[in-house]
Amino acid sequence: MNVKLLTYTPSPDWVCATAAGMCTHRGPSTRVLRAAMKSGHTSVAEHAAFTFEIRGISRVTLQQLVRHRHASYSVESQRHVTIESLTEHCVIPESFDRLGVDVRPLLAELQHTYELLMAAGVPMEDARYVLPEGACTSLVLTMNARELRHFFRLRCCNRAQWEIRALADAMLVLCRQAAPVLFERCGAPCQCGEPCPEVRGCGHPRTPETAEVPDAGD
Repeated sequence: MNVKLLTYTPSPDWVCATAAGMCTHRGPSTRVLRAAMKSGHTSVAEHAAFTFEIRGISRVTLQQLVRHRHASYSVESQRHVTIESLTEHCVIPESFDRLGVDVRPLLAELQHTYELLMAAGVPMEDARYVLPEGACTSLVLTMNARELRHFFRLRCCNRAQWEIRALADAMLVLCRQAAPVLFERCGAPCQCGEPCPEVRGCGHPRTPETAEVPDAGD
């Protein structure tokens, strides 16, 4: 997985602080923005947008990601982009390796079938039906800060699926670097010092320092 913050609203903390100050006839300041976020007036965070380049996630995680509807997505198309090597471009869960399950021969067989279908004249948009959910994809994603905060609250949780949690952790680190005030109390509820809302918690509360950016190619 490789996650980059391509661009974002210039001075996002200041822009959102200006919006918060406009509501109360106060000038833009860190204090005004913090007060707005703490009191739940998070609509001011919609004035800052963040655009990410995300490479090397599975179609499994893509399906979870696009459930967050207040966002814009441009995704690599399997109709127009040929999968060159599933054994190299497929997300394989660590649990497979821990249990000694090697799925690479199966991936190689699927790759061969995929290529045979296209060689026989099957359109690429039909041949892709044999590709697994673990096949890697890439995309450009844009969200505003309010939706990002909601996304992090759900997906940074230990109860979230491991791959989308790793993605959310990486995005949160980058957002904190770009807008430290907007994202200073952000992440799973336990990362914000709040009680766990889950019926069955994980029993291992996270801290704000838990999130890390995966290295390119991980």
